[in-house]
Amino acid sequence: MTTTPAPLLDDAVTASGPRGKRRANKPPRERAVGLHILLAVASLYFLLPLWWLVVAGSKSTQGLFTGTGGPLWFDSNFALFDNLQQLATYNNGIYLRWLGNSFLYATAGGVGATVLAVLAGYAFAKYRFRGRSVSFMILLASVMVPATALVIPTYVLFNNLGLTNTVWAVILPSLLSPFGVYLMRVYVQDAIPDELLDAARVDGSGEIRTFFTIALPLMRPAVVTVLLLSVVGGWNNYFLPLAMISDQTLLPVTVGLNAWQVQSNSATANGLIWNLVTSGSLVSVIPLIIAFLMLQKYWQGGLSLGSLK
Repeated sequence: MTTTPAPLLDDAVTASGPRGKRRANKPPRERAVGLHILLAVASLYFLLPLWWLVVAGSKSTQGLFTGTGGPLWFDSNFALFDNLQQLATYNNGIYLRWLGNSFLYATAGGVGATVLAVLAGYAFAKYRFRGRSVSFMILLASVMVPATALVIPTYVLFNNLGLTNTVWAVILPSLLSPFGVYLMRVYVQDAIPDELLDAARVDGSGEIRTFFTIALPLMRPAVVTVLLLSVVGGWNNYFLPLAMISDQTLLPVTVGLNAWQVQSNSATANGLIWNLVTSGSLVSVIPLIIAFLMLQKYWQGGLSLGSLK
């Protein structure tokens, strides 16, 4: 009759302890190195265009094509401040007007789309009403439709209503966010227990008070996510304002910069404004970076905040 030697038994017990678990779960060195290399390549892939934009925005038109620093390094003639001054004064400061228009379209459309998505997602998740399943299926189907495919029918509709070439032609279509509604519905269904809402109703809380004091604080990470996606989508919106607006003073910065690019492609040497296109593109991404940094702390808020109040 054979028995297991004591040293082997002790090793098995030791391996089953906390240190043994940590050793078992620790990835191999080769796998860790591979993951770090993959992350470094991905970071370089996303940061390289931004770095090029920073470098290009600091060059004059001549420096962009014949500069000494190359495409990924600064030119000997640092022209960023001159470019910013030209941006503010070129064509009577039309670029500042474009920035204001983009801010209006992104803020009004993003906030409006977020409010509607929060209300609709909460209703789909927590209320039972006739036609709920059919309505949600139609919503899911609309997510699959590209937004650009709806621009021409929307233009025909708004043209019949006399709303083309106005700010409403850009803001009103931006209020609809099927993906935002879907995201809120999925999040609310999993993050807000029905028992918590029932307890609030038993304590005498009405539906509106329950929503604002119990549900909405728990929905904060999803609300910020939908808000960021809506604002970024509104700021980067290009095809819709291109089709809806012909007045230069109502264009967003995306369409305006494209107009400058077309102008530079067809202009003579004295009319080239490539420095304004690159520096204007650099300035246009700064508000998005600021918005992300300001809202990031709310993105990671505690999911149990509402239940603790």
